[in-house]
Amino acid sequence: MSDQVIDVNNEGVVDEWAAALAEQTGSSPDKGSSGNTDYARAQFQELRTETRTTGQSTDINMDVILDIPVTISMEIGRTMINIRQLLQLNQGSVVELDRLAGEPMDVLVNGTLIAHGEVVVVNDKFGIRLTDVISPAERVKKLK
Repeated sequence: MSDQVIDVNNEGVVDEWAAALAEQTGSSPDKGSSGNTDYARAQFQELRTETRTTGQSTDINMDVILDIPVTISMEIGRTMINIRQLLQLNQGSVVELDRLAGEPMDVLVNGTLIAHGEVVVVNDKFGIRLTDVISPAERVKKLK
């Protein structure tokens, strides 16, 4: 291999760039090379939150999101098993969970932990009494 240096800045490429730059210097950012307006700048409305004042406090209008459905679930525990053990499960099998008896259950909304609670029975149906609600600030910290 020779030690010959190849000049990548050949005069033809430099001349093309110089011509292109010269075309642009005579036009403003809003005008094309011919001086005519080729496009218009986009105009956006300012984003604002709608508020309504009730007495001394200002409440954000949340009507937009109040009808969005979410899934709430209660989790009594988890465990990890391999596929071999999963295939061996049948009626009467016992799966050991990672929680102790009497420990509070997790309350999840769309998979995000929002509270802990205990199981109650109301009119022959299971329910949950919330014992500890996780603050919104704590939930945001867990997302990061």
